[in-house]
Amino acid sequence: MWRSGSDAFSRACAPTCSPRPRRARRPSPQRACPRSAAVINTLAQIDFIATASHSPWHRASALGKLLLAAGAVLLAVLAPHLRLPLALYAIGWLLALTSRLPLRLLAAAAFYPLLFALLFIALHWDGSWENALRLALRPLTASLYVVWLAGTTPYPDLFAPLSRVLPRQVGDGLFLTYRALFELLGRAERMFRALHLRAAASLPARRRLPLAGEALGTLVLHGFERSQRMYSIMLLRGHSGRICGCRHYAEASPADLWVGLAALAVSAAGVLLWRMP
Repeated sequence: MWRSGSDAFSRACAPTCSPRPRRARRPSPQRACPRSAAVINTLAQIDFIATASHSPWHRASALGKLLLAAGAVLLAVLAPHLRLPLALYAIGWLLALTSRLPLRLLAAAAFYPLLFALLFIALHWDGSWENALRLALRPLTASLYVVWLAGTTPYPDLFAPLSRVLPRQVGDGLFLTYRALFELLGRAERMFRALHLRAAASLPARRRLPLAGEALGTLVLHGFERSQRMYSIMLLRGHSGRICGCRHYAEASPADLWVGLAALAVSAAGVLLWRMP
C-alpha cells in the first residue's frame, strides 16, 4: 500500500510532458510568387520555342509572317460585321495549332486580354450580343496572331524589320527592352519571394505599401544601372548607332509558300465577308 501510494504521489508531482510545438512551415519558394512565375514561364517558353522548333512556320521569313499578322489584325479591327472576325479568328487558331506550339501555352497567352475585353464590353454595352462578340474578338484575334508570330520568329528577326520602319531609337529601345525583360522579371520574382518568406504578406496594409514602393524603386534603379552598364559595353565593342542590323529576316525560303497560302486565305475572307451581314 505504501509503495503504491508513493508511486501515485510521484506521478502526481512529476511534470507533465507536453508535446513539443511544431515549427511553422516556411512557404515553398516555388509558391511564393505564382503569378510572376507564370508570366516568366510563359514568355520564356514562347522565346525558346521560337528558336528551337522546326515547323514550316519557323522556317518562313520573318517579314512575310509580320505582314500576314499585321494584315489579319487590321482586318479584324476594322471589320464592320461579325463573320469576318470569326473567320480570321479561326484562321489564327489554324496557324497556331499547326505551328507546334503547346496548347496550354497558346490558351494562356491568347486569352490574356479577355478580362480587359469584358471590361470594355461592359462599359460600351448597347444590348447587342453581336456587337459585344465583335468587340471581344478584336483583342482575342490580335493576341492570337501575336502569339503565333512571336512563337515562330526569333526576336532578333522580329525586331529587325520593325527597326527599319520605326525611328532608330524606338526600334533599338524595343530590342533592348525585350532582352532586359526576363532579367527584370526574374529579379522581381526573387524580391517578392524574399518578402513572402519574411512574412511580409501578413503585415497590415499601411506597412505593406511602403515595402512595395521600396521594392519598385529598387527595380527601377536596377534597370537604370543595367542599361548604363549595357550601353558602356556596347560603346567598348564599337557600337555604330544601330543594333538590329541583320538582314536575313527577309530571306525567302520554300516555307514562305505556306505564308502565301495563309495570306491568300485571309485576303479571300476579307473580300468575301467584308460586306456580308
